[in-house]
Amino acid sequence: MISTLEFSASPKASILIIYTGGTLGMDYDEKGALVPCDFERVVARIPLLKELNINLSVISFEPPIDSSNVKIEHWVQIGQIIKDNYAAFDGFIVLHGTDTMAYSASALSYMLQGLNKPVIFTGAQLPIASPRSDGRENFVTALEIAADMRDGRPVVSEVCIFFNHLLLRGNRSKKVESRHFDAFESENYPVLAEAGIVIDYNYAALKEYDPAAELIFYPELKDEIVILKLFPGINHKVVSHILNTPSIKGVIMESYGSGNVPHQPWFLDLLESAVNKGVVVLNVSQCNGGNVIQGKYEASSALNQIGIISGGDLTIEAATTKMMHLFGRSVELDEIRKNLITSISGEMN
Repeated sequence: MISTLEFSASPKASILIIYTGGTLGMDYDEKGALVPCDFERVVARIPLLKELNINLSVISFEPPIDSSNVKIEHWVQIGQIIKDNYAAFDGFIVLHGTDTMAYSASALSYMLQGLNKPVIFTGAQLPIASPRSDGRENFVTALEIAADMRDGRPVVSEVCIFFNHLLLRGNRSKKVESRHFDAFESENYPVLAEAGIVIDYNYAALKEYDPAAELIFYPELKDEIVILKLFPGINHKVVSHILNTPSIKGVIMESYGSGNVPHQPWFLDLLESAVNKGVVVLNVSQCNGGNVIQGKYEASSALNQIGIISGGDLTIEAATTKMMHLFGRSVELDEIRKNLITSISGEMN
């Protein structure tokens, strides 16, 4: 059910807020403990909302969820809400916990093809009830960005994260801090906007508005994937167990540096065996800002020969959700492999 807060008879925009929960939406109960609260209490903490000349409508998850509990069905729920209300609103704000925000933003960037309106995720490191909460600034500025128009068109027409003065492409973002306000970064792609006295947009980095695009929603996501994170001393038994997990269709391998792996016969043999059985193996870097270049060093040169796919500069969040999305759309391995190395929503160079 949509609840509407009309602050202006002639607003510059109408924005739908999808309130999923998270730290931003916490307040103190009668015992002084922080608990998730309903959206009306969030609004009461931010009286500035009435001065934005934006009409707000709200759909709240019941009950609100902690982002560590986010599942595929929650991504589908968010996407379905946007699809169902796409024509009625100028933009969308998703209030979400920070722990899995980059995963959710990445997933929605693939699920909402042909998007021509802003979908901006935001949240907070400190609850809205805290006197020093960053939630007010994050929320208010995200609303301003979602409402911004240029020549009658939205300035932003993609899935983003706004946090601590920075607007980042959602599928290029990664949470890197839990104790400071600058929780997110985008090492492999420029900042889309920086909010100071004014909001300074990096127009060259923003996705270009496409007047001919029509929204297509892809709700199918498959979870038959696993992440293989390499570490010094990883052994045959562990790798074999992961690669031979029943029903697994895809493996995301977090390698060292620019895509390097142990150059040991048993390790390469296990990878090759998995590929020969039809398992898709995608190689991404463990490094923040890493870029896999298979063959740059001897330690990765054999990967091309055995059919390992280079993930380029994909983040682990973007790689995970992209693989889920592609397996949901197709069963043809050649098509999946091709699309893994092709940018779908600006997630890779």
